[in-house]
Amino acid sequence: MDLDMKQLAGALKAIAEEKNLPEDVVQEVVEQALAAAYRRDYGDREQEVRVSMNMNTGEVDAYITKEVVEVVGDDKYEISLSDAQVMKKNAVIGDMMEIHQQVESFGRVAAQTAKQVILQRLREAEREIIMNEYEDKIGTVINGIVSRVEGRLVRVDLGKAQGIMPMSEQIQGERYYPGQRLKVFLKDVERGFRGPQLVVSRGNTQFVEWLFRAEVPEMENGAVDIKGIAREAGVRTKIAVSSSVPGVDPVGTFVGGHGTRVNAVMSEIGEQEKIDIVVWSDDTKEYIINALSPTKVETVTIDVKDKKSKVTVAKDQLSIAIGKSGQNVRLASKLTGFDIDIVEENTNVKTEEKPEKDGLKPAAPVKLKKKEQLESSLLEAIEEHGTEDKTDN
Repeated sequence: MDLDMKQLAGALKAIAEEKNLPEDVVQEVVEQALAAAYRRDYGDREQEVRVSMNMNTGEVDAYITKEVVEVVGDDKYEISLSDAQVMKKNAVIGDMMEIHQQVESFGRVAAQTAKQVILQRLREAEREIIMNEYEDKIGTVINGIVSRVEGRLVRVDLGKAQGIMPMSEQIQGERYYPGQRLKVFLKDVERGFRGPQLVVSRGNTQFVEWLFRAEVPEMENGAVDIKGIAREAGVRTKIAVSSSVPGVDPVGTFVGGHGTRVNAVMSEIGEQEKIDIVVWSDDTKEYIINALSPTKVETVTIDVKDKKSKVTVAKDQLSIAIGKSGQNVRLASKLTGFDIDIVEENTNVKTEEKPEKDGLKPAAPVKLKKKEQLESSLLEAIEEHGTEDKTDN
């Protein structure tokens, strides 16, 4: 016999235990492959065949579906009424019956095909089970080890499966190398023609939120909460926080004593990425002022319809408000949802005109001249006086 059924059954049970696959899944895969092998050796590729295998003894039984007819035209698909009634007394023409066949062996080609199909299907089943397991972990942070760096793509070993971290999900300026241990955010499970793939991220906003959840236990009972995050990974992050408990400082809670909590998050994402924690407010003007922190804002005007805002700041605050390469104002816009326009405060003071008295206009104020102008005027006056004296003589 080219395919040792008992040996195959034992090997499949071992694979099921090793790969943590349910035995019924393995049995289903094997029976489908053996049904294809049976059609190749004993029947026809169009036949409807069901195969049953005893995983303990290795015995294989095939069941071929045939139609009950008066006169048999093709015995691969049909059975006569008389033969059918021997197996089932109340059989009638038109019934579909499963005819049992004991399978002793398979030919070499069919056996080899069955082995290949079984291994392929088991790999697919294993991958599917793992993906279903990881689908429950979407939106959480998990530990991983960098297995390979392929140009801009980083492959991360997550234990039972491998994740991919595209360039767009990486932290700007962060370097990755094989064997590196890191935390990643499981963003999605994508199912493509090559099979399912786990997409992980370190550059999205949810990653920062999960890191803070691990450091701020007050978030669990709802005492404090994150209302919004705007992030440029590797550069700067702004987080708006609030408190539902009177007297609790939300910013201080997230920063922690001596900055322990925020420093723990920064040590994971990289010290080069600055984190601004500001107070959220349901008052839009106040929220925009807070979001532009550490800028000292003079005035704020908003256009709710167009989601635009004009913010006036003093000259010495202009560069702080805009930030390096426009980071501060750009992140504040993302955080608040308003397009923020920063303008310098107008320092020209307009003097009020005094009313005319008795119909007369007030005298124009005398403007003091600079020292150089006074000296020049004095020299001109002396020269003119000297010229007049000579003329008189």
